[in-house]
Amino acid sequence: MTKKDRLIYLPLGGAGEIGMNCYVYGYGPAGKERLIIVDLGVTFPDMDSSPGVDLILADTGWLADNADRIEAIFITHAHEDHVGALALVWPDLKKPVYARKFTAAIAMMKMEEQGQPRDAVHIVQARPERVEAGPFEVQFVPVSHSIPESSALIIDTPAGRIVHTGDFKLDGSPVVGEPFDPEQWHGIAHEGDGVKVLVCDSTNVFVEHPGRSEATLAGPLSELIAAQEGMVVATTFASNVARLKTLAEAGRSAGRTVCLLGRAMKRMTSVAEETGVLSGFPGTVPPEEAAEVSRHKLMLIVTGSQGERRAASAQLSRGRYLGLEMKEGDSFLFSSKTIPGNERGVIRIMNAYSEMGVDVIDDHDGLYHVSGHANRPDLEAVHDLLRPKILLPMHGEHRHLREHVKLGIGKGIAAELAVNGMMVDLTGNEPDVVEYVDSGRTYLDGSVMIGAMDGVVRDRIRMALNGHVLATMITDEDDQPLGDAWVELMGLPETGRSGTKLSDGIEAELAEMLSDADDRLLRDDKKLEDAVRKIVRQVAMEEIGKKPEVTVVISRLLVE
Repeated sequence: MTKKDRLIYLPLGGAGEIGMNCYVYGYGPAGKERLIIVDLGVTFPDMDSSPGVDLILADTGWLADNADRIEAIFITHAHEDHVGALALVWPDLKKPVYARKFTAAIAMMKMEEQGQPRDAVHIVQARPERVEAGPFEVQFVPVSHSIPESSALIIDTPAGRIVHTGDFKLDGSPVVGEPFDPEQWHGIAHEGDGVKVLVCDSTNVFVEHPGRSEATLAGPLSELIAAQEGMVVATTFASNVARLKTLAEAGRSAGRTVCLLGRAMKRMTSVAEETGVLSGFPGTVPPEEAAEVSRHKLMLIVTGSQGERRAASAQLSRGRYLGLEMKEGDSFLFSSKTIPGNERGVIRIMNAYSEMGVDVIDDHDGLYHVSGHANRPDLEAVHDLLRPKILLPMHGEHRHLREHVKLGIGKGIAAELAVNGMMVDLTGNEPDVVEYVDSGRTYLDGSVMIGAMDGVVRDRIRMALNGHVLATMITDEDDQPLGDAWVELMGLPETGRSGTKLSDGIEAELAEMLSDADDRLLRDDKKLEDAVRKIVRQVAMEEIGKKPEVTVVISRLLVE
């Protein structure tokens, strides 16, 4: 390490929000650091702010511009908010990807689906195996979470050791996957010069009680399912393989035939079994066999815990699905927590089931779900265990990061609230914000990527809120109108306050404007379009109280 070299941290997603994780570490001369990326995740759109969008990912323009400096990409685990953007972004980066076996299998599938090479993803064993990536040496350390084979990363650099926790909880009995091992972490803390920087999950910093183990759910779930008389349907995160196993075992112990519904759920259990992280999963039947089973002997485990409209839980709430339907006396269990922002979709499904006479059971009392993230006392325990010199909270909304900073400072740890786009110099004993990088969001819209600021979604929202008017007129070769202009309305009432058709009112005003227009206006397409647009909006505002989006088409008829 020379005096000119520096160690940097740059979050591009996941710092100031939950989801869309993307973190960058660099070491070397300022502006020429060699870089590694930790996680490339997505978040999901909503109809209010991003209608029609399929996925949202971090703006990786800075990474693409500096691709020649990137050594490698590391994926901590297989949740969509950590791996979902990999195959979409990889063509701009073309760097080797490292992950443990289960995560790598999911990453390879995603790469293949996008036409990218599977062999770009390399399988790494857990610590003590090391991956050398330029000036970095990286180890994967098993942690417990709500998906198998989650890992923290030890990132050793010439300027000191970084521990990047990924998503984690302190669970000694996670049912599926590896337990959190305090002895191993004690060793990590005391190797060499100890831990210089802890970059830590902040999701549950406001939860005051210690986290509970996944194993504590087996009893309550078994009792609940055994007590039901009709068909039982349960939903949880498709990636929570441990919960799927617990639910299936509870169903079988109650004498029920179990059926899994949902492509994502089947894929996760299949990959978990193929990679050896899941064994002993109770036998299940396909939907066509389940349809022949008596209701009081049947249990369905379905996708759609977050109210997704195409998932199995939503399909069942709208009626018959794959030969199966809910009826009065059945029970539906949400063995999951509703992610903020998804409440409306979940409540819609709950009400639909209620109208059918189905009993809906959620997790308001904490009996049927435990979080996959460390709560406040658990975070404090990790701080005490690792004793880092610097704390950088990540994976959380701004309020989570701010509270986590306070927690660290209270323990005498130098901490910094670094949100997306803030580059932090970690070379010294205190974090120092040295640069701001443009950060934002990129949308997968259908099959193409668009920038959040490109105006596509903005225009879509405007049309949704205000409707659209197409105004068309034809002129001759001398720019004189041929006949009257006409309009077509979309998403607008046919009749306004005056009781006349809105289109007739607009066309009458356009006809009057064109009859009075001078040659200068008629020959200037830009001014003419503006004049037409103004008339359309004025009439619409007077008649219906809306200013619609307006498209003006001027066609010239050339006579030879």
